[in-house]
Amino acid sequence: MKGYCGQMLRVDLDGIAAYPIPLSEELAQDYIGGRGFVARLLWEELPPDVDALSPQNLMIIATGPLSGHLLPASGKTHFGCKSPATGGYADSNMGGHFGPQLKYAGYDAMMISGRADQPSILVIDGPTVELQPAGDHWGSGALSCEKALKDELGEDFEIITIGPAGENLVRFACISHDFGRQAGRTGVGAVMGSKNLKAIAVRGDKSLPVHDLPGLFAASKKMYQHIKEKPGFLGWTPEGTAGITDFCNRVGAFPTRNFSTSYAGHYKDINGAAVVEKVRLHDKGCCCCPTPCGKYGHARTNLGSAHVEGPEYETIALFGGVCVLENIEEVAYANYLCDELGLDTISAAVVAAWAIECFEKGLLTKEQLGRRVSFGDLESIKDLLELMAHRQGLGDRLAEGVKSASRWLGQGSEDFAIHVKGLEWTGYESRNAPGMMLSYMTADIGAHHNRSWALGNDVAGATVDVHSLISGGGEAKALGKSPVGGQSEAVINLQHLRPAFDLLGVCRLQFMELGIEVEHYEELFELVTGRKLSWQELLQASQRVWHLTRAISLRELGGIEREWDYPPARFMTEPVPSGPNQGHLITKAEVDQLLDEYYAARGWDQRGRPTRETLEAHGLADVAEELGGLIS
Repeated sequence: MKGYCGQMLRVDLDGIAAYPIPLSEELAQDYIGGRGFVARLLWEELPPDVDALSPQNLMIIATGPLSGHLLPASGKTHFGCKSPATGGYADSNMGGHFGPQLKYAGYDAMMISGRADQPSILVIDGPTVELQPAGDHWGSGALSCEKALKDELGEDFEIITIGPAGENLVRFACISHDFGRQAGRTGVGAVMGSKNLKAIAVRGDKSLPVHDLPGLFAASKKMYQHIKEKPGFLGWTPEGTAGITDFCNRVGAFPTRNFSTSYAGHYKDINGAAVVEKVRLHDKGCCCCPTPCGKYGHARTNLGSAHVEGPEYETIALFGGVCVLENIEEVAYANYLCDELGLDTISAAVVAAWAIECFEKGLLTKEQLGRRVSFGDLESIKDLLELMAHRQGLGDRLAEGVKSASRWLGQGSEDFAIHVKGLEWTGYESRNAPGMMLSYMTADIGAHHNRSWALGNDVAGATVDVHSLISGGGEAKALGKSPVGGQSEAVINLQHLRPAFDLLGVCRLQFMELGIEVEHYEELFELVTGRKLSWQELLQASQRVWHLTRAISLRELGGIEREWDYPPARFMTEPVPSGPNQGHLITKAEVDQLLDEYYAARGWDQRGRPTRETLEAHGLADVAEELGGLIS
């Protein structure tokens, strides 16, 4: 198979065995790569009903057919498992160089099962696979560990690591790579920690089989040039994702003070311009990326200084808005702490904000927390992050995630625990953005924005000049009530479109931010693989994966009901108190209306379960048969 290595690496940590297995043509044909491989392999290989943090959970690392080739932004790698955060399907993707290096070592994917008998490092040097003792690396920070391993093994190894949070099985621990790239969501770092794996290092020297190498070179060169000619090219790169801060604040979608409101008066002190002015040292990109959105910088605070990649928009929104840190250097320092401790910045910030609000309401005490904590105080945030990562005191509860912690505490704290399915909410407040709200509610891994960024549609529906706001024009003003009905088609289309790039193994930002035409990807795919695949056919594969990931969660949870998709009570009961969307909220009746329309459009029943007919229509008859009485 051109474009693929043609084999996967299976690693059994219990038996200390590693061996290649063939990549089937059927898997490549129907699921393309990346996230598609993760979903199908989890369905076929994961034993049902295992505990997410047990040795029986399966960790999958997968690349796509375009990963590692000399074409724009080909550095994406996908990680998948049963989620410690939700109990259902989990995946998380990462940029950088690890996936391409895995392909150069000869593997399209890895499947890791079992648990090493001591803290270990998996070293893959071409065909040689060795499990080495982690020694003093166990207990070190994720960034520190990567630096030390590069010194030991060589700069040409690409390395992924976990920090203390992953070692201590924090349910929102991340996997780190390239000193600032993370597979952040769903607790994949905790699964790696549960397997006693501190790090995986890989080096390869194989070339990748290509159907038409001269044609690929010419088409890639043409696409790079086309990217440079796009109107947004010079505007996007300097600030990267942080550049969207002003837009989100102007339209009242910037989450602030544990999502109690949606506008931050201090946004100019934490926006993209502030990153460039006060933190940035230079740009940093992933494999073959012509638009480096990473900003490597230096943050100086009263608690210390640190070099860090970031902060990206999500970290700005969650630490700068939800935790109300008031300057970009403090946000960047919180980013560094999470990176070193191995915490997902999104979940960690939401958990910290929940704890602070509980303290303010008298639900948690100074004695429980070890100190007084407050919004806007970097020292409070630092101490909470360290409690979580090391599971010290109340941190042991916080490390379980905001859903579990709020159920333990009770006293109404569940109402402002901001999550869906157990995964904490990302950086868009959505009480007047029903499309974005529906995107969060129905995202297969829990509350995450990257499956369907429908906010632009919502704002356009509220009769606001989106382009003017994104480019920096206009002031915050009251918005009209966004219509609730008719959201499902747009959200479903986005849920197929955006994850399609996750199948190919490339970053979506060139398409989403610059408007690179899909015809480029059709051409590159054919030149790499020799297989002609229309964009519509790729979207059909993406749709198949969407139904499959829902089926995985349905199987693992022994059934799901529509409440699994409900947003936090705060969004349905508390009107936005200030800012452009003051007075707006989304009622439970409107939430049910959104879900009714979405389930019907998806071909799911009113509990949110795919029907047998729908699964069979998308080539998943075997899945329908195994689900049996769980579906109608």
